[in-house]
Amino acid sequence: MNVRIRRAGEGDVDFLVSLLNEDSVEPFMAASRARDREGVLEAVQASEASPDESGVFVIEVEEDGGWARAGTMAFSLANRRNRIASLGGLAIHPDYRGQKLADQAARLFQRHLIFDLDFHRLQLECYAFNERAIRHAERSGFVREGVKRKAYQRHGEWVDAIMFALIREDLEP
Repeated sequence: MNVRIRRAGEGDVDFLVSLLNEDSVEPFMAASRARDREGVLEAVQASEASPDESGVFVIEVEEDGGWARAGTMAFSLANRRNRIASLGGLAIHPDYRGQKLADQAARLFQRHLIFDLDFHRLQLECYAFNERAIRHAERSGFVREGVKRKAYQRHGEWVDAIMFALIREDLEP
């Protein structure tokens, strides 16, 4: 399957809002992530205005001679001096799950952030109950660094977060 990633534009906002509010996606998204049209539009505009500080990306697959939106992922600048980016917001539309699309897109994203935008470290957290995200992070080359115990309140309960990172040296030959 041919996969590409690209920075989201205003024309992608309705797709992103729909995907982030999908019943099989929403429970796994950070509670602080914008899912309403205004908030998603603001994130997309910030991504376009300051591409080295944040990014909302669309994952696309080649389909019927064109490109179809299949998912999203994002990053934000966590530490400028040490060139650290925090990743999050990975979501694949249900129609495209089970094809390792997220793994392919994650590798493209990693290379873009490390080699094109010159980040040294990529880090992410996922809820400990999100077994699919944990398996994905490990498959796509992230190293598990630890657990933040009862770090976040989600759906009325305190939940752990699993921390992962990938550094430039992990991708260099």
